Amino acid sequence: MATDDERFLQRLLATFRLEAEEHLGAMSSLLLELEQADPGGPQAARLEALFREAHSLKGASRSVNLVEVEAVCQALERVLSAMKRLELMPLPSTFDALHTALDGLRTLLAAELDGHAPPGHAVASALVRGLDALLQPAGAAAPAAPIPDRAPPPPAPAPPPDEPVFGALAAPPADTVRIATAKLEALLIQAEELLAFKFSASHLTEELTALGGSLSDWRRHADKSARHLRAVRRAMGRPRLEGGRPQDRRSGDQPLAQLLEAVERDELFVKTIGERFAELERAAAHEQRALAGRVDQLLEDMKQALMQPFAGVLEGMPKLVRDLARDSGKEADLLMVGTALEVDRRILEQLKTPLIHLVRNAMDHGIEMPAERLRRGRPARGRIVIEVAPHEGSKVEVVVADDGRGIDPAAVKARAAEMGLMPEAALAEMSDDQARALAFESGLSTRRQVTDLSGHGLGLAIVREKIEALGGSIALEAPPEGGTRFRIVLPTTLATFRGLLVSVGERPFVLPMRHVERVARISTAEIRSVENREAIELEGRTLALARLGAVLGLPEVDQGHRRSDGKLPLAVLSGGGRSMAFAVDEVVGDQEVLVKPLSAPLRRLRNVAGLTVLGAGRVVPLLDVADLLKSAQAGAAGPPPRPAASQAPAPQRHVLVVEDSITSRTLLKGILESAGYRVSTAVDGLDALHRLQRETVDVVVSDVEMPRLDGIELTTRIRADRRLARLPVVLVTALDSPHDRARGLQAGANAYIVKGSFDQGDLLAALQELA
Repeated sequence: MATDDERFLQRLLATFRLEAEEHLGAMSSLLLELEQADPGGPQAARLEALFREAHSLKGASRSVNLVEVEAVCQALERVLSAMKRLELMPLPSTFDALHTALDGLRTLLAAELDGHAPPGHAVASALVRGLDALLQPAGAAAPAAPIPDRAPPPPAPAPPPDEPVFGALAAPPADTVRIATAKLEALLIQAEELLAFKFSASHLTEELTALGGSLSDWRRHADKSARHLRAVRRAMGRPRLEGGRPQDRRSGDQPLAQLLEAVERDELFVKTIGERFAELERAAAHEQRALAGRVDQLLEDMKQALMQPFAGVLEGMPKLVRDLARDSGKEADLLMVGTALEVDRRILEQLKTPLIHLVRNAMDHGIEMPAERLRRGRPARGRIVIEVAPHEGSKVEVVVADDGRGIDPAAVKARAAEMGLMPEAALAEMSDDQARALAFESGLSTRRQVTDLSGHGLGLAIVREKIEALGGSIALEAPPEGGTRFRIVLPTTLATFRGLLVSVGERPFVLPMRHVERVARISTAEIRSVENREAIELEGRTLALARLGAVLGLPEVDQGHRRSDGKLPLAVLSGGGRSMAFAVDEVVGDQEVLVKPLSAPLRRLRNVAGLTVLGAGRVVPLLDVADLLKSAQAGAAGPPPRPAASQAPAPQRHVLVVEDSITSRTLLKGILESAGYRVSTAVDGLDALHRLQRETVDVVVSDVEMPRLDGIELTTRIRADRRLARLPVVLVTALDSPHDRARGLQAGANAYIVKGSFDQGDLLAALQELA
């Protein structure tokens, strides 16, 4: 167990890491400003600021006993002091050495703080030698700079009881606190979980309202019956003449009086229940509104806590442009506008790679060599602009533009024709904007030579894929003044969004509203065939028509049926520059949904992006529109062949799913039921054995690692039971070593599927082979 001193040192190192990142970021920015400044201009202030940052980092390193980092900072101080005294000229080689030193410092700090310190001494020595070489006369060898051995860390003094642990450090302002982003994200996830209770409370309130309406209807009917009964009693209470004399009918009125008395008691009771129910309904509606308001406010506050300025993700872009320009022999400036705008840090983390791709693309494909730019009458130095601005709604727009040669649509068409992406006739009819959009297709690159910088044809395809995964969109434009402009629109936060709830048969699905162009109802007579595919005419354009149930591979019995009015509901979905109409059985409506990603074993589940929980705890799949479009265009959208009327339906096969994880168990059950299997579940191997003694199943799909009885032992016992010996067993597990596979197959498993590379098609294919 760690001692108090060790725990204090760990906290001290965590604080030092943040401080070191701040110093290195400031040093990198100042060094770029020095390099790009006019050589004849004032540089003393920047040099002094750079020197102070190096000096502060040196002192902080000494306090946590990182002597290698301290030695590099001392060497930096010597070089900067020489520059301040004008003993060292700010030549390109000088700046190259200083940039190399900063990059090395980052590597060294990461190795030291992450526990990979053994090579640190050699790295530090190399960095110090490189910096000291700048101070030596030409041709002289730089002496090896001694780096002191690391001393054991001194014991940390115990802080006073009433003083915070970091009381001796330079603390942030009193109204702020540093907290790990992982903790904030964990709190946000818990706040998001409350949305499920909000949706459930709303559903319960709706149910109460509906029940209250039913109670009111029943009360009206009961009141009407009571009035009729009283009218009958009054009528029977009148004397009737028989033989000229009034007859006394009181003896016959007694049962009627008792019945009327009972009805009046029930009437009073129903009235009381109705009043209490109305009060309960009002209270439930009030509590539901209060809960919804608190949950929404809490979630909004947590989102704001995770908002960070765009400057964080763009911090390394100036140095990236500088390094790319230096390596390619080009000249370019980077202008960044609107970097103070704040966005969810989770979006910023995922946006970094696409932005790097776009900047590298601009440097390689856009910005020309200085001589070529001068021949075209342009400045020798190119210009790249990254502009961030608010967009309509809660969105943000990011524009990445350059003033280079732009994208030649004719070259894109020629390359697309060579690759066979589209028929030449279709390419010839394309507009220039449509041709430029082909640059997003995977594998398409106009550069013939593959280099470290580009030519693979994957960059823009990756960019679009990542942007759309964040719920955004990207468009490529050709400005009139020349160059290339990429316009990205993104949400400012993640978690909840609007979804369109549709149903196929009895199965509900959610479609992201950002990909829904519109919904419509068309007559089945309007469906026509275009190139052997179903299509419709909608608002003057022809759209391919796909049956959502067929695309998802649902059994014919679950794909619904045509509406009696001959109208077909559909949703027009778009993504990646493509649009298609998907027919469904019902468009329920749009609503706010909370997205939960799939767990690791099923992360590659085709056509499904995640799950959401609607009212009454219903787990509903959130569909992946990009996958749907690909599946439909690949031919999965055609209506499946209907069995002949005389053909008897095949018997439904029974599968027992054995899985201790409730998430994996639920998702496997959904996959198999969607494929037409009847599914039972067991929580472990022992539970499965008990079920096999009571039920008849056709195949067992089991995890391996489970409590009480694992999948290997379960398979062994099945093979040892004479009644079950021939029962097919499929093992689905994360254990992928050859030894584990051998154990599973030796135990008698018919198939062994690894979760790490899980695809629902593998499982369904294995089950089909075992049929």
